[in-house]
Amino acid sequence: MSGQRSEATTNLPTITYLFIVTTLLQLALVNSIPPPPLFACDPSNPSTKSYPFCNTKLPINQRVKDLVTRLSLDEKIAQLTNSVPPIPRLGIPVYEWWSESLHGVSRHGRGYRFNGTFARNGTIFNGTATIKAATMFPQIILTASSFDAQLWYRIARAIATEARAMYNVGQGKGLTFWAPNINIFRDPRWGRGQETPGEDPLLTARYGVSYVRGLQGYTFQGDKISKHLQASACCKHFAAHDLDNWHGITRYTFNAEVSKQDLADTFQPPFQSCVEQGQASSIMCAYNRVNGIPSCAHHDFLTDTARGQWHFDGYIVSDCNAVPIIYEQQKYAKTPEDAVAAVLSGGMDVECGSYTPRYSKSAITQKKVAEEEIDQALNNLFSVRMRLGLFDGDPRIDGSFGKIGPEQVCSEDHQNLALEAAQNSIVLLKNDNNLLPLPKAKTNSFAVIGPNADSPQVLLGNYEGYPCKTTTILEALQSYVENIKYHSGCNAVECSSAEVEQVVELAKEVDYVVMVMGLDQTQEREKLDRVDLVLPGKQQSLIASVSEAAKTPIVLVLLCGGPVDVSLTRDDKKVGSILWAGYPGEAGGLALAEIIFGDHNPGGRLPVTWYPQDFVQVPMTDMRMRPDKSSGYPGRTYRFYQGKKVYEFGYGLSYSNYSYEFTSVTRDKISLNQEPHTNQLLKSSNITRSILVSQLGVQFCETLKFSAFVRVKNTGKMAGRHPVLLFVRAGEQNDDSPIKQLTGFESVNLNGGQESEIEFSVSPCEHLSKANKDGQMAMDKGVYFLVVGEATYKITTIA
Repeated sequence: MSGQRSEATTNLPTITYLFIVTTLLQLALVNSIPPPPLFACDPSNPSTKSYPFCNTKLPINQRVKDLVTRLSLDEKIAQLTNSVPPIPRLGIPVYEWWSESLHGVSRHGRGYRFNGTFARNGTIFNGTATIKAATMFPQIILTASSFDAQLWYRIARAIATEARAMYNVGQGKGLTFWAPNINIFRDPRWGRGQETPGEDPLLTARYGVSYVRGLQGYTFQGDKISKHLQASACCKHFAAHDLDNWHGITRYTFNAEVSKQDLADTFQPPFQSCVEQGQASSIMCAYNRVNGIPSCAHHDFLTDTARGQWHFDGYIVSDCNAVPIIYEQQKYAKTPEDAVAAVLSGGMDVECGSYTPRYSKSAITQKKVAEEEIDQALNNLFSVRMRLGLFDGDPRIDGSFGKIGPEQVCSEDHQNLALEAAQNSIVLLKNDNNLLPLPKAKTNSFAVIGPNADSPQVLLGNYEGYPCKTTTILEALQSYVENIKYHSGCNAVECSSAEVEQVVELAKEVDYVVMVMGLDQTQEREKLDRVDLVLPGKQQSLIASVSEAAKTPIVLVLLCGGPVDVSLTRDDKKVGSILWAGYPGEAGGLALAEIIFGDHNPGGRLPVTWYPQDFVQVPMTDMRMRPDKSSGYPGRTYRFYQGKKVYEFGYGLSYSNYSYEFTSVTRDKISLNQEPHTNQLLKSSNITRSILVSQLGVQFCETLKFSAFVRVKNTGKMAGRHPVLLFVRAGEQNDDSPIKQLTGFESVNLNGGQESEIEFSVSPCEHLSKANKDGQMAMDKGVYFLVVGEATYKITTIA
C-alpha cells in the first residue's frame, strides 16, 4: 500500500482547485452585479418597522423628530460633515452630501463614480461600472446666451434623470447636488464666471429658478410632480462671492465690502428667487466675508433673511473647508470651538469638511454650542433626505423615480438636447459681408489653425464629467469638407511660442481659414482669476499674421468663459467673422460646424459685457456696482458701467435680421395714489420723487402690473431661433439709476419672413424700482421707456 495512492487522494488537489476557482468566479459574478441604491427603512428588516421615522404615513417633521431623539450625541455630531457614516443599529446607511451637476453629472465631488471599486454594507463591488459616462451640456455661461428658460429647465430635467439612473444602480452615494452657481459675474477676470449665467440679476434669477425646478422634479411652472424630490439643488455661493485668487488675494481671506444698495438689487435677488420661486432645498454659504462677517457665520444672511424673510426650507452647507478658515485664516474666531459655534448659531447645518464634527463636542463641553443647535441642523438635514424618498424603503420598488435605468443616460434625446443647447447659444459677434456661412463645395480648400481646434477637453469647461461622446471642432469640420489642413499654431493655449512661419504659409495655400483660439482651464478656473483681458501669449499676433496672409477674410472661433478684449480683431477687416462658443459641451464641435457651414442659424446673445483691456486698472476687490465720477470709478456691468465696451450685454448677430414693434401696452400711466393710504404715505414721509415699494404693499403692487406686446419679425430668408430682450430705462438718469435694466426675455423660432407677437408681463414694483442707499426698493415718479432693439415705448409713473 505504501507504494500506491488512492484515486481520491490523487484527485484531491484538482477538486480543491476547481472548488476554489468556481467559488471565486461565483463571487466575482455576484460582485460584478451593480449593488442596490442606498436607502433606510428596509421593509425586509423587521426591526425598522417599529420606528416611527420609517412610517411614511406620518408627516416628515414628526418622522425627523423621532429619528433625532434616538441618536446619541456622538451619532448626532457625526452627521455634521459631507461624508456621513452609517448608523447600523437604526438601519441607516452612509450618505454623501457632496455631488456636482453644474452642466451634467460630474466626476467632481464625492457622490458619484463612473469606474473603479466601491463598497456597500461591507461588500466590495469590483469591476466595470454600469454607467461610464453622462451627457455633458454646455458650460452655463454659454447656455445663458440662449435666453431660453425652457431650455435651461429641460437640461436640468435631463441631468436629474441621469443622476437618478446612476443612483438606482448603486453608482451614487447621495442625491444632493451642489448646483447651480448663481453668483453675479461682476468682474470679467473671475475664473469661475464661466459657471454662472452672467452679470444680470434677472437673467441669473430666471436661470436659477429654471434649473432648480428641473433638477428637483417640478414642472416648469413650479408645481410638484411627485411627493419626492427627484434630486436636491443647491443655490451657491451665498453671498457676494466672485473672487477666487487675484494678485494673491484669495477667496479664503477676502472681505467683500458691499453696500446695502448693491446687496439689495444685485447680489441677493438671484438667491431670493432661487428660494421663493425655485423652492431650492439647499443653499451653500461662501468662503468670503461680507462686511467683516464670514458668510457661513452670517446670521443676518442665513437665518434672518433666507429662513426668516424668504421662508427657505432646506439645509445650508458650507463651501468645502470654509469653517476652519474662520479661525485659522480670517481670525474671526478665537478658537476652533468659537468657529463651530459661529456657524451653527449663524444657520449653517452641515460642513463640507470635518472641522465641525471634530470640535463640536468640545464646543458643547465649553458651553459654546447647545445640543439643541445640533438637533436643529439635523432636522434640516434629515428632512431633505426624507423628501428625497431615502427613508421610504427601496426606491426601485416604491419610489417615484425608482424605475429610471441606465438606458436613460446618454440617451439619444439627451445628446440631441446637448447639441440643441450649443446650437442655440453660440454667439455670432461679427460677420462682415456675410462671410458666414462658408460654402460646402468640395473644390474649396480649408485650413484650421489654433490650440483649441482639436481638443475634446476644452469643450467641457470645469465641473465636467465623462461625456457620452465628444467630437472636436476639427473633427466636426472634417465631416463637412475633406480638404482640410490643420496646425495648432501655438505650443498650448498659453501660446508662449507660436509657429508663425508655418501657419502663415498654410494660410496662403488655402481658400478659407478657420482659427480656433481663446482660453481653457489653465487660464481661468476655480482658484485662478485672470490678470489680463487680452488673449494669452502670442495668440493675438498670430491671428494678425494669419489674417494678413490669408486669401480671404478669416473666421475666428473663440472658446472662453470670461470675456476677452478682441477689439483689434473686431476692427480688422481681414477678420471677417467672429464666433464666441464659450465651452460648448460634448456636442459643441458639431454645433460650430453646423453654424459655420450654414446648417444652423446662430442666435445667442452675450450674457456679459466684454470690457477693454484697460478695465484691469479697476481693482477686482472693489465691489461697488455703481460709478463714482469723483474718483473716475466706471461702475460694473451693463447696468452701471460708463466706459468703453468691446461688445455689449445682449449683443449677438444672426444670418437673418429681425425687426421689433410695440403693438400695444395695456397701461402707459402708472398711478401711485390709487388708494387714499398711498397719498397719506407720500405726504407723511415727505417724499416728492419716490416711494418705497414696501409702502405700496404686495396687493397694491399686483394691481399695477401690465402687459407689453411686441411684434418681432424675421426679415431675412433663413429660419432661426431668436431671443427677444425687453429692457426698461429711466427718462432721467443719475449715478444711482441703472443705465437700463433687463425686464424680460423670450426666445422664439421664426422662419424667414415670419412674425410673432410676444407678451411681456411688466411689474412696476419690481421692474421700475431700484434700491436706495438703505437697501430698500423704491420707485421714482417720472418717465420710463420700455426698449426692445430700436423700438421704444414711453410710460409714466405719477403720484
